[in-house]
Amino acid sequence: MKKTYLLTPGPTPLPPEICEALSRPIIHHRTPQFQAVLKEVAENLKGAFQTKNDVFVLTSSGTGAMEASVVNLLSWGDKALVIQAGKFGERWTELCQAYGIKPIVIDVEWGKSLDPQVLKETLSKEPAVKAVFTTLCETSTGVTSDIKAFGQVVRETEAVLVVDAISGLGAIDLQMDAWGVDVVVSGSQKGFMLPPGLAFLAVSKKAWKLVEESKCPKYYFDLKKAKKAYDKTDTPFTPAIGIVIALNEALRIMKAEGFENIFARHKKLADATRAAMVAMGLELFSSDAASDAVTAVRVPAGIDGEKLVKTMRDEYGVTIAGGQGEMKGKLLRIAHMGYISEFDIILGIACLEKVLKKMGYAFELGAGVKAAQEVLIK
Repeated sequence: MKKTYLLTPGPTPLPPEICEALSRPIIHHRTPQFQAVLKEVAENLKGAFQTKNDVFVLTSSGTGAMEASVVNLLSWGDKALVIQAGKFGERWTELCQAYGIKPIVIDVEWGKSLDPQVLKETLSKEPAVKAVFTTLCETSTGVTSDIKAFGQVVRETEAVLVVDAISGLGAIDLQMDAWGVDVVVSGSQKGFMLPPGLAFLAVSKKAWKLVEESKCPKYYFDLKKAKKAYDKTDTPFTPAIGIVIALNEALRIMKAEGFENIFARHKKLADATRAAMVAMGLELFSSDAASDAVTAVRVPAGIDGEKLVKTMRDEYGVTIAGGQGEMKGKLLRIAHMGYISEFDIILGIACLEKVLKKMGYAFELGAGVKAAQEVLIK
């Protein structure tokens, strides 16, 4: 018999309450019963985004909300600034190019975060930039960006700040209104502890002015349609009814725990995971901007990173993530977001130790588990 454990940065495990909600008989979406769910969801999403702005719910993956941001804010030929520090930063660039937007790319070394001063200097040289696209948690590298500092820079310009918080929201503090963030996008399958299928998008008043001016082609992701339906507690198209109902339960769980407690819990799990990796002699990929949602470490020399991930998954039922893009086979990524407990982390570390030892990596067996426990016991 083999149990399975999910320690990937999306999808993440589902709490029993979510599984129960997903198993309920489906209801029709154009009914007072579903409107009551939407109304509660709309209010509680504002708490999760730490905003007074409307938060739209789209039936798509998080990338749909990213695309919606591009096509609703900009027009063909507009300039946008893209902070590209990993695989998902690159996605902003690709989306801009797909719609004829001219991306000005700030390339950041993988594993590093951008110095806000570089952003300020670049914007001063490019006054025509209408939007700055960045990422809260770059899951390909395990790095968290300083969104608060970026907000302070961008709010002094005519541009809007757009943040991909798909992997960070619900795990890492992001204060949309207080930090001057204009658009925040997120997805259901990470910090919100749900299956994939929903995307979320919050828009400030400053950003909505661009929505009114945008001439990019759009239909399904037209935020004007979303706004018209939202004001009537409705959706413009058929929503993912079951996942929206489960979202309502997830938001209730999060609200009951309290977001400050949620952020503290994620930080403790992240600290324990990083302490374990260091104790095992592994090198953290980011030493100064490591994310509290996912930890990335370099695969030791002489170890086949892809085989290690495959062995953990197929032989022991513990799924972690490998590297992406240029770091394929060179990184291990262990998530500690959403419905992941300290004992899930301990088990994952123990499995990693076992497989590394069997693959010939020299270290003291149990060192990682011990180091993690010492953090978690405090």
